[in-house]
Amino acid sequence: MELDPTTMTPVVNRIKRARGQLDGVLRMLEEGRDCEDVVTQLAAVSRALDRAGFAIISTGLQQCLTAGDDLDSVDVKKMEKLFLSLA
Repeated sequence: MELDPTTMTPVVNRIKRARGQLDGVLRMLEEGRDCEDVVTQLAAVSRALDRAGFAIISTGLQQCLTAGDDLDSVDVKKMEKLFLSLA
């Protein structure tokens, strides 16, 4: 299933923000910043990426269900695998 690019705009923006945060983490490491500060920022990047992943999966599932497809056409095992990959 292909995702509608217009509905993915918020996800793309979230990932771009996460990329900026990750750049910040790299700078912090290069500057020798405090371990707690670095780990806090790294955890924020990780949460942002997880949320983006869940948004992609939920949007994809919603598109499957609202596009006129019935529940039998949804690959439940595939969706389960995607959700668990983010857990």
